[in-house]
Amino acid sequence: MHYGWLLLSLAAPVAAAPDPALLPRVEAVLAQGPAGTRYGLMVTTLDGEPLLAIAPDQRFIPASNTKMFVTATAYADLPTLQQAATGTGVRLETVDNDAIDVVLHGRGDALLASAAGCTSDCLQTLADAVAARTRRVRNVIGDDSWFPAERWGPGMSWNNIESRYGTGISALTLDDNEIAATVTPGAIGTTPAVVAAPYYRIDNRLLTIAGKDRAITTERAPNTDLVRLTGTIGVEAPPATLYFSLDDPAHYAAWRMRDLLRERGVAVTGAIATRHRPLAPSDDPAIRGGAPAPRPPQPEMLAVLPAPPLADDMRIINKQSQNLHADLMLRRVARQSGSGSIADGQAVLHRQMTQARLPADSFTFADGSGMSSYNRVTPRAAVTLLGWIARQPWGTAWRETLPIAGVDGTLRNRFKGSALEGKLLAKTGSLNAARALSGYFISRSGQTLVFSALANDMPDGTDAEASAAVDRAMVVIAEAF
Repeated sequence: MHYGWLLLSLAAPVAAAPDPALLPRVEAVLAQGPAGTRYGLMVTTLDGEPLLAIAPDQRFIPASNTKMFVTATAYADLPTLQQAATGTGVRLETVDNDAIDVVLHGRGDALLASAAGCTSDCLQTLADAVAARTRRVRNVIGDDSWFPAERWGPGMSWNNIESRYGTGISALTLDDNEIAATVTPGAIGTTPAVVAAPYYRIDNRLLTIAGKDRAITTERAPNTDLVRLTGTIGVEAPPATLYFSLDDPAHYAAWRMRDLLRERGVAVTGAIATRHRPLAPSDDPAIRGGAPAPRPPQPEMLAVLPAPPLADDMRIINKQSQNLHADLMLRRVARQSGSGSIADGQAVLHRQMTQARLPADSFTFADGSGMSSYNRVTPRAAVTLLGWIARQPWGTAWRETLPIAGVDGTLRNRFKGSALEGKLLAKTGSLNAARALSGYFISRSGQTLVFSALANDMPDGTDAEASAAVDRAMVVIAEAF
C-alpha cells in the first residue's frame, strides 16, 4: 500500500486556534500513565505556529529520536557524502621472505555481509579476488583505521554492550557486528542444543522444561570471548534466536575472511590480526582549533566493493531504529570535515542544528544512535528540526524513511485501529526510563501537523505504559484539529 498521501503540501491550511479545554484533557490522559513520569510535548503547524505545549523547553533523554538529527544532517549533504563513499577493500601485502598478508580495509560500510547466499556487498567477493591471485597467505588482518578507534559512544551503559543494540562500532563492519545463535529445546530435563559460529566459547547452562515458555539470559563481559547462557526453554517452544555483540568488529571480519579463504582452497598459515587508529588529540576539533585532522594514506587495493546507496541505509536507520548504522552514519558525516571521530560528528551536528535555528542549549548529543544516556533534547528543538526538514528539497525523501503508525518499522504495532493508524509518521525512541515519539501526523480536518512527545523518569518496568499514555494523548490531539 502506498502512503505518499501522508506527505502533504507545505501549503496545508493553518490550524484553527485550539480549544482551551484541550490542554487539560491531554494532561489528564498523560496523568493516567506511570506515576512520576515527566512528559514534554509540543505540537505546531508546518510553519512553526505553536498549537499545544507541555514543558516544551525542558531537556529530555531522547533515546533513538537522536537518529532524526543524525540522518537529517546526513541528508543535508547527501550528494557529497555519497560521492565520497567508498566500499570495503582488500589488498595483498608482501612481507618477510615473500610471505603474503591479506589486509581487509573497512571504510564505514554498514551493509557488508558474509551470510550464505549473499547477493550484494558480500565479503565473499573479496575472498574470490584473493583466491584468484594467490593460493597461500600468512596473516589475515582487519584494518579499521578509516575511523579512529572509538567502539562505543560516551554514556553507553555497560550492560548494553553485550547485546546487539550496543555492539562495537568500527569502520570495518560485517553482518551488523553481531553473531546469531540458535537454541533448540531437547527432552525435558536435558540441556538444549546451541548452534553458533565458533567465534565465541559458549558455556551452555540452559535447561529444557515442560511447556512453551522460555527465559534465557545471556552474559558476556566486555573484551572477553566467553558467553554464558542460563535459564530455561520449554520443550514445546520453537527454536530461539539469540544475538551476541562484537567488541572488536575488525577482528571478527578478519576471522570470517580467513574461513572464506580456506573454503576457496587458500592456505592460511598465520594469525588473525587487527590494525586500529588510536584516538588522538588531533581527532577533537576543539583541541585542533577546527582544522581537519590528517588522514592516513590509503594504499592501492586488489579489489573494492561498490559503496551502497546511503539513502537506503537512512531508511534502515529510521524505520528499524538500527543503532550501529546510525553511529556509523555519524562517523561518516564526521569524516567529511575531520578524522571521523565522535567529536568531529558532534561539531558537524552542532553546525547543522544552528543552521536549522535550534537554540544551542536545546540539544546535546554524545553519539549517533541514542544509546547514550548523555543525550538531551527539548520538544521545541525536535519540532523545530522537523519543520525545517519539511522545507528542504530533500524533506519528502527524508520523511519517507520514518515508520508509519500501524503499518511498518518500529510503529507497526502502535495506533492500530485508532484515528492515527496510517496517518502518523514518526521516529520512535526507547531507552532505560525514556520513551520518545516525534514526527508528523494528519489531523481529523486533514492538516499536516508537527509534534514531539518525550517521556522520562518512569518507574522500572512501566515504559510500555508511558508509551501507551503518549499514544492515547496523540489520538486526542489529532481528533481536536
